[in-house]
Amino acid sequence: MKFFIDTANLKDIKEANDLGILDGVTTNPSLMAKEGITGAENILAHYVKICELVDGDVSAEVIATDFEGMVAEGEKLAALHPQIVVKLPMIKDGVKACKYFASKGIRTNVTLVFSAGQALLAAKAGATYVSPFIGRLDDISTDGMALIEEIRLIYDNYGYETEILAASVRHVMHIINCAKIGADVITGPLSAIEGLLKHPLTDIGLATFLADFKKGNS
Repeated sequence: MKFFIDTANLKDIKEANDLGILDGVTTNPSLMAKEGITGAENILAHYVKICELVDGDVSAEVIATDFEGMVAEGEKLAALHPQIVVKLPMIKDGVKACKYFASKGIRTNVTLVFSAGQALLAAKAGATYVSPFIGRLDDISTDGMALIEEIRLIYDNYGYETEILAASVRHVMHIINCAKIGADVITGPLSAIEGLLKHPLTDIGLATFLADFKKGNS
């Protein structure tokens, strides 16, 4: 399973990359704004900075909601760097734009997916990635993991190559359950990824080893 980090924070991206397990980055206008990055040119320049930090795919989201606007924005984003994946919303014109980009060899990530039917349409249109938002489903008392299971079954039934990118990952158990089900990618904050490192018995064991070493060498 691939690990992406969902942020626009260069420090967090570098920290995850230095850990040696980072496969890519997802971000969006909200995450850009959180880092104080505003204005079209500044946002585009920041995408390039992210690409220069990591070796993997970097999802860059369009703002337009109409077909022509998405195509224009997407082509500009794709031209920024070979690692850029154009992120499109799961709406009618987003599906049309996905099909257009697939025909041009431009990779896409269809986002804001909340149903198996939406994921099926994205795959039919040739999406590189599909992003079901599991955390947001959990927020409305719906089982986000059940959606991942449905999409995995459908894609396996028909051999779709679209990768399931579990988004809105909030915590360690989201990551573990996605791995069990067979999500191709997870994307979440640095805290969720680093949470996989932690176990109280590891801390206790290490403290014991160090204490025993100190006794034996005092």
